[in-house]
Amino acid sequence: MADGFARFDFTPEVEAATAPLWERVKGRVTPLEWQVHAPLIARINSLKREKNAVILAHNYMTPEIFHGVGDYVGDSLGLAREAARSDAKIIVQAGVHFMAETSKVLCPDKTVLIPDLRAGCSLASSITGADVRLIKQRYPGLPVVTYVNTTAEVKAETDICCTSANAVQVVEWAAKEWGVDRVILIPDEFLARNVAAQTDVKIIAWHGRCEVHERFDVADIAEMRLAYPGAEILAHPECPEEVLAAADFAGSTAAMNDYVVTRKPKQVVLITECSMASNVAADAPGTEFIGPCNLCPHMKRITLENIHEALVKEQFEVTVEPALAGRARLAVQRMIDLPPPAQPARYDLVKARHHVDVELI
Repeated sequence: MADGFARFDFTPEVEAATAPLWERVKGRVTPLEWQVHAPLIARINSLKREKNAVILAHNYMTPEIFHGVGDYVGDSLGLAREAARSDAKIIVQAGVHFMAETSKVLCPDKTVLIPDLRAGCSLASSITGADVRLIKQRYPGLPVVTYVNTTAEVKAETDICCTSANAVQVVEWAAKEWGVDRVILIPDEFLARNVAAQTDVKIIAWHGRCEVHERFDVADIAEMRLAYPGAEILAHPECPEEVLAAADFAGSTAAMNDYVVTRKPKQVVLITECSMASNVAADAPGTEFIGPCNLCPHMKRITLENIHEALVKEQFEVTVEPALAGRARLAVQRMIDLPPPAQPARYDLVKARHHVDVELI
């Protein structure tokens, strides 16, 4: 082939081209698996150059995607920022559909592809634009802060978006900007409850939940502490309040990554999606990562094979109706324009151990 790689064959050329990437993942990918992955990785990276394309890879992608073909990697907020500043012609979203919509909202002139149209999100599916309009009728004059894990239709009804990395900051900004003491924070119920424990702003919440994080409970942590008494336990704020209260640290995926890389614990348990541990491990070689974790079935629909097909055929383009995109863009851009926090958001567990009521719609 013109790019020098024999498709799907683990040739010496492929081995040499992917050797630095192998060094990143060899603790989480077996040599036999790498011989299957490496030819596709080499071809995908060649196609990106040919087509002026970039791949945005979320923290929950598998290691061969995250480290092998991701140009920009991280949490939803980081990927949103990179989508906004990218000068690529094509963006391939190695994540779920709402992320691809967010990229399209921010980059209306770019082609945004998702490798599998079925890569959805239970949280994004839990609320509609019509639901938000009814909420605003019920609570007139209150700002609506919407988690970025939502559809463009929902974002279009929103005043400002947030992620788990900046939710407290955004809620407090909205309360001050609107001159109110109550803020609507939707759709993740557990994120809303955990934010409420960090601020004096009263929170009105929706009943949406992430199917990965809602399955964790305090029994999981108790079992880990019994089996691995020296392990440090980190939890994502989409988990129930009592899980955060039982953990040693709670924060966004960016905050968890920062915690592990900076503190270098000997043993750590990440209470989040499974691939997070595999990807952080590359930057924390001295840390042992211990379960439990839960797989996101939607994230795992994205594979090297369908990323390759998406690039070859430029298929599964994500579009957003222009008028809707313009309204959604305002909410996302407001979030992006806020000064970034000095460090990735963490959730103060001293406060979180004290239950704070929220008004649940």
